[in-house]
Amino acid sequence: MKTFLGIALFLITGLLLSFYIGFHFDFSERKLVSDDDQEGIKEQIVIKFSHVVAENTPKGLAARKFAELVDQKSNHKVKVEVFPNGSLYSDKEELHALQEGDVQMIAPATSKLGSISPKWQALDLPFAFPSEAAINEGLDGTIGRTLLSSLNSHNIKGLGFWVNGLKQITNKDHAIISTDDFKDRKFRIMSSSVLKKQFNLLGSQSVPMDFNETYRSLESGEVDGEENTISNIYSKKYYKVQNYMTISNHGFLGYAILINNDYWNSLPRNVQTIIQDAIKETVAWNQKHYISMNKKQLKSIKEESDIEIHTLNAEEKKRWIKKLKPLYQQYEPAAGKKLIHDIEHLQYKYQ
Repeated sequence: MKTFLGIALFLITGLLLSFYIGFHFDFSERKLVSDDDQEGIKEQIVIKFSHVVAENTPKGLAARKFAELVDQKSNHKVKVEVFPNGSLYSDKEELHALQEGDVQMIAPATSKLGSISPKWQALDLPFAFPSEAAINEGLDGTIGRTLLSSLNSHNIKGLGFWVNGLKQITNKDHAIISTDDFKDRKFRIMSSSVLKKQFNLLGSQSVPMDFNETYRSLESGEVDGEENTISNIYSKKYYKVQNYMTISNHGFLGYAILINNDYWNSLPRNVQTIIQDAIKETVAWNQKHYISMNKKQLKSIKEESDIEIHTLNAEEKKRWIKKLKPLYQQYEPAAGKKLIHDIEHLQYKYQ
């Protein structure tokens, strides 16, 4: 009897031990699988990021910084391939390529988005942002959120903004100081109805043109001048084929960081978090660096060329603002009264 009980006890103990070991390892394996699912990156993910400016510009440097941060945060499992200088898609092509899923990310100038959502036209209004501080506050706040959310229905997710800075005027034939100096001149602009009407109101002709075609057109005399930030004027060497520059700060140039929405939804949740965290860091990094970069490159322009530079004084700027103010009323129905009000509130705050 004792022998039978001993054998039975041995068998029961063995069964319990087997069950414990099996359960333990099965649980461990299932736990590993669960962690792997949460990790969400079983193979390297490659994200193509196309933009049209040079690498030594605020956008070019921010894109590179973003790629580095994603690589670090994902432990090299997510790679962002950056294609600068329009090497993958041009100004005219990149937005369509994003919507079709031919490229995953782009960072177009905000002017390009007015064709999709009329609200974006508000950022092209003259003197929309009176200072760099106003730019940063506006894009980080209600203005930025309103604009990004307007893209949701177009298979585009807006992730944030990078800033290039405030725009200046260059011209080949004479200095642009008063609004009358624009008359009968031809200026290259980005494709934007607001910018076109702005130059029409000033009595000049505007020519929408791809960013990377502008130097040749300035050099050949196809256009007399253009508007741009210091960093773009410097990186694309426009100052070498223009004789006059006006520091007017009359317009804003920034970029919306966009990703194809279908592609975004296909990414594991933690990869989305990595991208969002990297965007947040590069936005803060860009806001600290674009101002100093423009100042440094203005100094380089002065050292490397004989271009004549005039800075608008307070009275001259007031006359420009007065001349161009009617555009606000004209575009309020398209952009929305609330958005225009938010912009004008910032103008009042930072005047």
